[in-house]
Amino acid sequence: MPTRMPGPTSHSYFSQRLRLHYVDWGNEDAPPMLLIHGGRDHCRNWDWVAQEFRNDYHVIAPDLRGHGDSQWLIGGVYRLTDFVYDIAQLIHQTNLKPITIIGHSLGGAISLCYSGIYPETVTKLVAIEGLGLSPKRLAERPKRTTGEKLDRWITEIRKLSGRVPRRYPTLEDAYQRMQSENPHLSPEQARHLTVHGVNQNEDGTYSWKFDNYVRANRAFGMDIENIRELWQAITCPTLLFRGTESWASDPATDGRASYFKNVRVENVEGAGHWVHHDQFDRFVSIVRDFLGKPGI
Repeated sequence: MPTRMPGPTSHSYFSQRLRLHYVDWGNEDAPPMLLIHGGRDHCRNWDWVAQEFRNDYHVIAPDLRGHGDSQWLIGGVYRLTDFVYDIAQLIHQTNLKPITIIGHSLGGAISLCYSGIYPETVTKLVAIEGLGLSPKRLAERPKRTTGEKLDRWITEIRKLSGRVPRRYPTLEDAYQRMQSENPHLSPEQARHLTVHGVNQNEDGTYSWKFDNYVRANRAFGMDIENIRELWQAITCPTLLFRGTESWASDPATDGRASYFKNVRVENVEGAGHWVHHDQFDRFVSIVRDFLGKPGI
């Protein structure tokens, strides 16, 4: 991983009356690059990637609503469409376009949707396991009536309303939890992600920054056909990552890569869901080869 350099500056912007946070790594005259984290994560998970590319790009990384240092939603529904709106607002307000986007998991899904809505604004796109469930797993999901979907959602939200954020006695306890969640992480990685991923409570304990309501499944979401329509509308070169030790299936063999006009698929050995953490050097090498010279 690259040698540590001075960190980013923090900024806020507003979207649907929420104060949202992002960090800016400087180099304003360079082509812009946007890094979008996954669910229950935060913008500082990109620090190593940002340091690697900050000399060639103007790198910014937001905290999604309900995550990191961004404001929590009043209510219980974190929708993909609202996340996409937040990113559209960030790009619009900062005027950082055309732009290169790298997204992980939920952030990858957001990136793909945005790039399908505004294809002319995105020059290159990297999605790390951002395609969601495989066609096989989608087909295996039980069919539910509208009433059953709503009842399931109401029950889940009711349970979440009584859930208190877990409190860890010490920062070390939170770090141990982070390390156990992904054994691929080095101690340095796990500690860094923990330090930037928790708040200290008034009683001295520590809790994760994300809103527990981001765990909730939506009663209704964007139909898979609508999402695939957006994939088909993407015009820029697109790189899809998958870790071979992850739950995700290979988009090159399950048919999903065929929805993209200009796509490259990379299955990375020795990596799980967090390819950019688990095989950092390999990830950076592949991304550099894909991006080529900045601005070209």
